[in-house]
Amino acid sequence: MALYFTSINSGSNGNCYYIGNDNEAVLVDIGLTCKEVEIRMNRLGLPIDKVKAVFISHEHSDHIKGVAVFAKKYKLPVYISTATLKSSRLLLDANNTFSLSHQQHIHIGDLKIAAFSKFHDAADPYSFTVESNGVRVGVFTDIGAVCDRLITHFKSCHAAFLEANYDAQMLESGKYPYFLKRRITGGHGHLSNTQALELFINHKAPYMSHLLLSHLSKDNNNAELVENLFKNVAGDTFVKVASRHEETALYYVSNRQNKPEVYSFDPSLYQPEQLNLF
Repeated sequence: MALYFTSINSGSNGNCYYIGNDNEAVLVDIGLTCKEVEIRMNRLGLPIDKVKAVFISHEHSDHIKGVAVFAKKYKLPVYISTATLKSSRLLLDANNTFSLSHQQHIHIGDLKIAAFSKFHDAADPYSFTVESNGVRVGVFTDIGAVCDRLITHFKSCHAAFLEANYDAQMLESGKYPYFLKRRITGGHGHLSNTQALELFINHKAPYMSHLLLSHLSKDNNNAELVENLFKNVAGDTFVKVASRHEETALYYVSNRQNKPEVYSFDPSLYQPEQLNLF
């Protein structure tokens, strides 16, 4: 069984990642409005009724903006740590809200979601992997430093969303105030292109088929630059920058494939009534 995955959006203007199999899926973060997530999933041919749960990485607004409305509208369980929920001030259905903790494993149908803590300037931030039938996709963004936990999970992934937030030289010479530059680079901010590249080169699994570079800074990075940086060392791994303006293609990976594939969606076979956009 394959895992399908896409970035609904990735960047400081909103983050949302979809991972699922043929029967069920989860969203990691909803930093766009409910309506915008619906529109983008509709364009990809992804029926929302496949989404069975939402997982929240941390409380920053670009990760939680649409959570409350989306979860309420579709009666979805939300997995969020107690500290994150408190800091977020989200108004969620208490009967459909579940706590997260470090190294916790949650089963959603045939999906197994692993949560582990990370370095970021938030109350209790987490990264996630989603697994089905031995195939694993990781969501590794908003990370201040590479730690052993990140390495362990990254090296087991068939595909991953990996933060490459900033080019160090662009950030240093850019317009950001000193305190913000130090926040980004201080170990609880974001991963630079160089830090992400070192993780990729040193710990990429030989079977990793896809890498989606995520959460790029609008002001301190260049999509073409970082994509080429990774492609130069990627070998057979497909590399793509996840856009901050639109959804990516829907990709899929299985434990039987040796080359990257893009899921082909035929609009003529799609029934619009599958989605309620109102």
